[in-house]
Amino acid sequence: MDSGKNTSKFFAARNNKIYMDLKFIIREHALQFLPAKTLIKFRGVCRDWKMMISTPFFAHNQSLSFSSLSGVFLQSLEGPPTFISIDPVSCGVPDPALTFLPKPVNVLASSNGLLCCQAKSGDRAYFICNPVTKQWKKLPKPGMDHGSEPAAVLIFKPSLLNFVAEYKLVCAFLSSDFDDATEFEIYSSKDDQWKVSSEINFSAKKLVPKSGVCVNDVVYWHSTYGNILVFDMIKDRSQVIHGCYGNGTLGEFNGKLCSASVIGHILTVNVIANIYSNTMQMNSRAQLWEDKMRIPLPNQLLSVSSYPCPVL
Repeated sequence: MDSGKNTSKFFAARNNKIYMDLKFIIREHALQFLPAKTLIKFRGVCRDWKMMISTPFFAHNQSLSFSSLSGVFLQSLEGPPTFISIDPVSCGVPDPALTFLPKPVNVLASSNGLLCCQAKSGDRAYFICNPVTKQWKKLPKPGMDHGSEPAAVLIFKPSLLNFVAEYKLVCAFLSSDFDDATEFEIYSSKDDQWKVSSEINFSAKKLVPKSGVCVNDVVYWHSTYGNILVFDMIKDRSQVIHGCYGNGTLGEFNGKLCSASVIGHILTVNVIANIYSNTMQMNSRAQLWEDKMRIPLPNQLLSVSSYPCPVL
């Protein structure tokens, strides 16, 4: 008798997730995995959805749950930036030209949905913006002159316990005190100020703008000499990696630095395996790069005539 009563109570537990209404399951456990453009449309479904999607808490959860690529910003030499969506129906931004910023800008870097832009004229100030919400911040003037083509890397890591969008901007620039030397200046949104690193690198020479990427608090840039400049933000130290795979696009692959390049009709992705391979003994089999994947590219992707080479 007692056993029967307990069984009936178990099946009567309507608060169990198995018995949730479909609309509740979608609202509480599915919406946060959708892209921003779709969510903006879904605010018109009902009053409850509109209120929930508009809350900062939901926006925070969505930034952690939705990690797929929505598209890429393309910066022309003279015109405004444009946004190329991988799915125009579900993904996009309301103002691809970023006209909500007070001045025309060039896009320098991006990180997890935030953009770093620089004004084209005047004081050439830096702006950090969210192209979906149109929120932006003008950064204070740096202490050093970063030159006409700053090698800037934006670092923004959404965190479950951090509701404030804290980020850093790392700029590498030619030193005004030493010939062919590279210095580093870092902006922290937490402190709202710039700090010049004590590190100076004399081997990298000139860096390639917009080539930088951050992997595990270490920043990498291509140099015009075909090497890679490495700046460890934690140790405040730098070095140069020799023996790189051409000038492939730098990125992150499973927590490691990778280099992607197009050779013929094949997209090749190489992951760094041993950063100290160039200091090993002569007969060592240690390799700097590991061939991770090769992806055949369709002909229509390689027939883009507006670029001197395929853009990754």
